[in-house]
Amino acid sequence: MKKLLNDPGRVVVESLAGLAAAHPDLLEVDLGQRVVRRRGGTRPGKVGVVSGGGSGHEPLHAGYVGVGMLDAACCGEVFTSPVPDQFVAAHHAADGGAGVVHVLKNYTGDLLNAEMAHDILRAQDVDALEVVVTDDDVAVLDSTFTAGRRGVGATVLVEKLVGAAAEEGRDLAACAALGREVNARSRSMGVALTSCTVPSAGVATFALADDEIELGIGIHGEPGRRRAPLQPAHDVAAALLAPVVEDLALRRGEAVVVLLNGMGGTPLIELYLMFHEVRSILHETRGVTVARSLVGNYITSLEMAGCSVTLLRADDEIVRLWDAPVATPGLRWGA
Repeated sequence: MKKLLNDPGRVVVESLAGLAAAHPDLLEVDLGQRVVRRRGGTRPGKVGVVSGGGSGHEPLHAGYVGVGMLDAACCGEVFTSPVPDQFVAAHHAADGGAGVVHVLKNYTGDLLNAEMAHDILRAQDVDALEVVVTDDDVAVLDSTFTAGRRGVGATVLVEKLVGAAAEEGRDLAACAALGREVNARSRSMGVALTSCTVPSAGVATFALADDEIELGIGIHGEPGRRRAPLQPAHDVAAALLAPVVEDLALRRGEAVVVLLNGMGGTPLIELYLMFHEVRSILHETRGVTVARSLVGNYITSLEMAGCSVTLLRADDEIVRLWDAPVATPGLRWGA
C-alpha cells in the first residue's frame, strides 16, 4: 500500500480537519462526531437536508455541505456506515425548525443505523423528518451488500436538487417528494479498471488482470455484472449506457442530465473522452438530448480507476433546480 497518510485509523478525522481548514468560509466540523455542517447553521425556517455514509467516496458527502445543497453530513470510517449517534448529531446540526430530509444510499448498514437514529429522534419528540433512499444502480437487482439496488451517482443529483428546492423555500413534504422523484428518474452503471485499497486493510479489495475490466462494479468494490477484456472507450460507453437507457425506457426526443463520474483514479482527459462517447451515443444513436452535464470525480471509490454514468430524465423544472446557485467544496456555480 502506497498512500499519503499517517495512522490508517485516523485517516477520516485528519482528512476532515483538512477539509475544515481548507473551507472555513463554508463549513464547520465537529471532529468528535465527524459531522460537517454549514457555517452559521441552517437558515431558520428552511428545510434541512442531511446525508451521510462511509468515507472514501469524496467529495460525497461532506464535500457537498453548503448553500444550495446539504446542511450537514456525517462521515463513517472508510466504506463503513456512520453510527446512529452521528446521524442524530447531523440531524440536529441541520434542523432550522422546518424539518429535515435524510438522503440515504441503499446499503444495509446505512439504513439500519439511520433507522436506529430515527428511533432516537422520535424518542426526543422529533417528528418532522423524511427519508429519501437512492437505489439507482442497474448493475444488480440484489446482492450480498444491499437489500436491492445500490445507491450511487443519483445520490449527488438528489442532494443537489433537493438542496435547491429547500433553499427556495419548499416545505418538508415537497422536498422529500422531489428527492424520491429524482431517484426514480435516475439510473447508473459503473466500470472498474483497477481495484482500490482500504487503508485499514492495506491490500487491494479485489484483483483484475491488466487486460480486464469489470462492468457494473459497486463503489465499495462489490462484484459487477461481468468481467470483460479491456476494450476501446466507445465500446465501454455503449456497454454502460445500454442497460441504463433500457431501464429508464428513454425515448427519442427526451432530455437527460448526465453525470460522467470518475471513481477516483481516472484522469480528466479520459473522463472527458468518455463523456464525448456517451453524448455521441445518446444523441446520434438514441435521439436523446443532453440538457446538462457534470464530468469529474463526484462519488469515488478511493483510488479505483474507472467511471460511472448516471442519467436523470430531465424536464424544465429539473433543469431550473440544477442551475440554481450552489456553493460547496465539491460543487459550485452561480453563487
